[in-house]
Amino acid sequence: MIPLKDYNPTKRFAFVTFLIIVICVVVYVFVQPVGQAPIFESDPSKSQQVMGEELRFDLFNAAIPCEVITGDPLSTDEVERTFLQQPSDTNACERNDTSPPVYPNKNVYLAVLFSMFFHGSWLHLLGNMLFLWVFGNNIEDRLGVAKYVVFYLAAGLAATVAHIAVQPNSTVPIVGASGAIAGVMGAYLVLFPNVRIKSLLILGFFVLFRDISAKWLLGFWFVFQFFTGPNSGVAWMAHVGGFVFGLVVGLIFKAIDRPSQPEAAPWA
Repeated sequence: MIPLKDYNPTKRFAFVTFLIIVICVVVYVFVQPVGQAPIFESDPSKSQQVMGEELRFDLFNAAIPCEVITGDPLSTDEVERTFLQQPSDTNACERNDTSPPVYPNKNVYLAVLFSMFFHGSWLHLLGNMLFLWVFGNNIEDRLGVAKYVVFYLAAGLAATVAHIAVQPNSTVPIVGASGAIAGVMGAYLVLFPNVRIKSLLILGFFVLFRDISAKWLLGFWFVFQFFTGPNSGVAWMAHVGGFVFGLVVGLIFKAIDRPSQPEAAPWA
C-alpha cells in the first residue's frame, strides 16, 4: 500500500517538512555520488583494487554501527573484509584491530545526523519523500515548528539506536531518512488514526486506488516490517524503533495537549 494523499487539512504550510524534502533531494542530486562508480574498481597504476567514489563518500559521511559502538572509524582491514572479501563479512567489526583507519578524521557521532539526509537510490528517495509529505505536514502543523524539528531529529536518532542495538557489529553504512519518517508515521497513527488516506494498492496484476483509514494503513506497514528480515538490505529495526518512538511521543503529546478543533475527516 502506497499513500498518495490524506484528507487532513493543515492550518499552515508545512515549511519544515518541505525544507527537509528539498535538502534530501539536493543532497542526493548534487552531493552524493550515487551510482557513479562500483564499490571497488581496478587501479592500473597501482595494480590493485581501490574504493569507488560512492563507497568513499558513505564511509566518510554515513553512520556505521561498529564505529558508533567503538568510537573509532573503520580500519582498512574492516573495510576490505566487508566490501572486498568474498563472501563479504558485514559484521567485520574488530575492537582490537591494529590496522590503520581509512578515515581517521571522521566524526562517527556527527555522521548519525548526516545519515538522515542520505539515500541509496532514486526509488529510496522518492518513496521516503512521499511518505514524509503525506504524514509530516499534519504532524508539523500539530506540534509546531520548533517541537517538530526536535521530534524529527530525535526520531531519527531513536531509529539509529534501535538499528545499532540489534546489529552492533555491522560495518555497513546506514543511509536514509526512513527511521525519522517512521517516527512521523507513528505519531500520525496516534494523533490522526481515523483520517482517510488515498492509497495505491498493488495486488499482483491489479492496481487499485482506495481510501484507507490511517490506523489500518500504518498498522499494516508496521507489522510488515517484521517480515522484511535481516538479509533484505533494509534497516527494518530502524523503522520499528522510529515508529515506536513516534507512538510514544504522540501519546504523550495527545495526553497533554487537547486540540481546539476535532480531528479532520473521521472515517473508520
